[in-house]
Amino acid sequence: MLTTGIAVLISGGGTNLQALIDAQERGDINSGKIRLVVSSNEKAYGLERARKAGIPTAVVSRKDAGSQEAFEKGITDALDKAGVDMIVLAGFMQILSADFTKRYPRRIINVHPSLIPSFCGEGCYGLRVHRMALDYGVKVTGATVHYVNEIPDGGRIILQKAVEILPGDTPKILQKRVMEQAEWKILPRAAEMVAARIKKEKKAMENRHEIFEPAQLLADNSYPGRGIFLGKTPSGKAACAYFIMGRSDNSRNRIFELKEGELFTAPFDPSKVEDPSLIIYAALRRTGQDLVVTNGDQTDTIVEHIQKGSSFEEALRTRQFEPDRPNYTPRISGIIAFAEGDFSYKISILKSEDAEGGACARYTYEYEPEPGLGHLIHTYECDGDPLPSFQGEPRRMAVVDDIDSFTDSLWGSLDQDNRISLYVRYTDPATGRFDDRLINKNE
Repeated sequence: MLTTGIAVLISGGGTNLQALIDAQERGDINSGKIRLVVSSNEKAYGLERARKAGIPTAVVSRKDAGSQEAFEKGITDALDKAGVDMIVLAGFMQILSADFTKRYPRRIINVHPSLIPSFCGEGCYGLRVHRMALDYGVKVTGATVHYVNEIPDGGRIILQKAVEILPGDTPKILQKRVMEQAEWKILPRAAEMVAARIKKEKKAMENRHEIFEPAQLLADNSYPGRGIFLGKTPSGKAACAYFIMGRSDNSRNRIFELKEGELFTAPFDPSKVEDPSLIIYAALRRTGQDLVVTNGDQTDTIVEHIQKGSSFEEALRTRQFEPDRPNYTPRISGIIAFAEGDFSYKISILKSEDAEGGACARYTYEYEPEPGLGHLIHTYECDGDPLPSFQGEPRRMAVVDDIDSFTDSLWGSLDQDNRISLYVRYTDPATGRFDDRLINKNE
């Protein structure tokens, strides 16, 4: 059965490790399995906890390794051998380099005994954190689980839980209460959340060469976001579909409008528009014989570049993912190029290279159309907080000749609460004539 391999890195007693082991035994962590416990200290009691639970262990000492590079290589060698997909730092008292953390993007999490950004960063660990909270006089502290990058406690927050500070608290008393009321609760929850996302990504990669019906790709996904499908019907027509979904009142306040054969998003109730910048745009436009469809105003960028003699790829080099922190929504784009009674198509995604809105990663996929087959890409892999970007290659999806059947199948596969609008167009490459269907939830 497909599962996420988890490694837990420790340096001491392993109380948070025990919380993870207990959660796994209860079934609270079911998307992943702890396959390895690595300690930087051969005398750490956490190793005994792992052995009692039947979990393999490894010891990698920074002192014995001699250098940070050798130390981290020892860890990665052990992780690779154990088939590890994600890492949980649970009282691991060593700093990891940027080279190490970039090897596992959005796959390393850490629990910190405060409400970040308070009492965190270099030198803030163990009892020191609780002593700082008491010395500062705060009334509430807690714990945070966050993604790990090269900055100590600097990665994006996944979960937090507050704990009240009481009269008479000492650092040790407070440490115990924070562990019991916060760390041991949110760390297993966060581990399951991340493991579930990675499991879904692995499944998508494993199935990337199969052809699926719309329901197989979308029916169990409550929030794929915005999606583009391009393909070829069995009879040879160019199929194009674009859908949008929404969770907030602003994003749900939308409809599709057709103007002279081109598709635009528009507010359903103009008086309720909060921020039009990312929700109102030309979604589908024609330029010459080409058809361009995107999830944002890069539609205009692509059309303008093509009209000046530039290319689809060159146009998208001038753009990057959306600036909507913390989701950093990918920009997805597609183009159907008609020529000599036939066509080809390309699909692109621009997304953040990491969870921090870092460098923009650009991927373009070019296809020679096959009858009855198309490719689907959407902005988010699934629901989440923050929303995880689409992973892997566009998914292979079946398309039929009957446009009404295909439209109903695609619309019916989208979550009923979150779906907003869908547009489908079938174009005859020989004549340029097209049939289309438009569905707006808001009527």
